Amino acid sequence: MPTPDRRALLKGVAFATSALALGFPRGLFAQNEAIADLKSLTTGIAPISKQERAARIARAQSLMRANDIGAVLIEPGASLVYFTGVQWHRSERLTAAVIPAEGSPIIVTPFFEKPSVAESLAIPADIRVWQEHENPLLQVSAFLTERGLNKARIGIEETARFFAFDGLRTALPGATLVSANPVVRGCRMRKTPAEIALMQAASDVTVAAYSWTVPRIRVGMTPLDIGALMTSATRVLGGDPEFALVLIGEAAAYPHGSGKPQVVTPGAIVLMDCGCTVQGYQSDISRTFVHGADPTPEQRRVWNQVAKGQQVAFSAARLGAPAGAVDDAVRAYYTSLGYGPDYALPGLSHRTGHGIGMEGHEPVNLVRGETTRLEEGMCFSNEPGLYLPGHFGVRMEDCFHMTATGPKWFSQPPTSIDAPLG
Repeated sequence: MPTPDRRALLKGVAFATSALALGFPRGLFAQNEAIADLKSLTTGIAPISKQERAARIARAQSLMRANDIGAVLIEPGASLVYFTGVQWHRSERLTAAVIPAEGSPIIVTPFFEKPSVAESLAIPADIRVWQEHENPLLQVSAFLTERGLNKARIGIEETARFFAFDGLRTALPGATLVSANPVVRGCRMRKTPAEIALMQAASDVTVAAYSWTVPRIRVGMTPLDIGALMTSATRVLGGDPEFALVLIGEAAAYPHGSGKPQVVTPGAIVLMDCGCTVQGYQSDISRTFVHGADPTPEQRRVWNQVAKGQQVAFSAARLGAPAGAVDDAVRAYYTSLGYGPDYALPGLSHRTGHGIGMEGHEPVNLVRGETTRLEEGMCFSNEPGLYLPGHFGVRMEDCFHMTATGPKWFSQPPTSIDAPLG
C-alpha cells in the first residue's frame, strides 16, 4: 500500500476545515474542492467616502428646510449607517442620531457604549451619553432645545420604535413630531454612482456564485445542500451572503416556499432566489431551471412567459412614469395569457418588484397604485413570477436602476430555459 503524500493529506484536511467554516455540508467536500479556484471579485472595491457621506447630510438638511422640518431622529438600521456610518443594533437602550437642519448632528448612546459606537462613526458628530438611570430622550430634547428647535417640526424616521417617538413627544411637548420620509426617502431612494457601483459588484458576485453552484447540483440534494454551496461560493467571491432560498418542484409554486421535504429529481423545477451585500449594498437575483432533463412543454411555456413578463416590466419603467405603471403593464400582459385576473392563481400573486439598495426591500415598490414617479438613481427588482399551485412556479429576478436614458440592468436576464444562467 503506497504511503500517503503528507502534503496532499494536509491539503485535504485544510480544505475540509475551510469547507466546514464556509458552510459546506460534510457530504459535499469531494465534489466541491473546485471552490478553491474562485477568486474574490470585490478586492479593492471602494467603500462610501467621507465626502459622499457629508453630501448626504447636506442633502438631508436641504430637504429639511424645504419641508419645514427642524431635525430628524434616526434609530440603528440602514438609515443610520447611510447618514453616519454607525453600525449598531437596536435594543431597549436607545442609540440614535439627531440631524438638525443646520449644524452638526449628534449621536445619543449609553455611556458604556460610546467607545464601540465611535468606532464606525464616519461623520463629524458629538456623541452625547446617558447613564443607566437616565432617560435618553432628555438628551435629545436638550439638544433640540439648545438649537432652538423645541417648538419645531421634528421628523421621525419611519422604522423608529414607538417608545422613541412617545418618549420624545413627552420630553419635548412643544414640538410637532412628523414623518421624516420627505428627508430620508428623499435621500436614499436615489442612488449615487458610488452606490450603483457597489450594487453592481454585489450583483456580479451573485451571478458568479450561480455560475459555480448550478452545475454542481445533483439528484438527491436538498435545498439546504444547494443553499450551502451558493452561500459558500458567494463568500469566497467576496460578498457577504444575505439569503439563499431554494425551492424544488411543487414548492416553487409558492413564492417563499414550503416546509415539506424537497429533493432534486430528474426533470424537477429548481427555483433559486439569492443575494449578498458588498460594503452594505445588496443584490437580489432569482433563477429557475429544470434539472437533468429536457423541459416539458408546459415548463418551457411558463418559463418563456415569465421571461417576456420581465421585458414588459423593463419596457414600462420609464423616467417620469408612476412606479405602479410597471406592475399594471405586467399584469395586463399576464391577463391576456389567461392568468389571474389580478392576484388570482395561477398567475402573479405578488408585486412586480421592490426598491433595493442598502436593504433588500426598500421604498418604493413596483405595485398597483404606487404614484411615485420613476427618477434617475432609483433601483428596483424585476420579478414577475408565475405560480401554478400543485404543479410548479417560475421566477426570474434581475434588478435595474434608472439612468438619464431609462432603465439599465444590474444583471442580464437569461433568454432561454435551455441556458438559464445566460
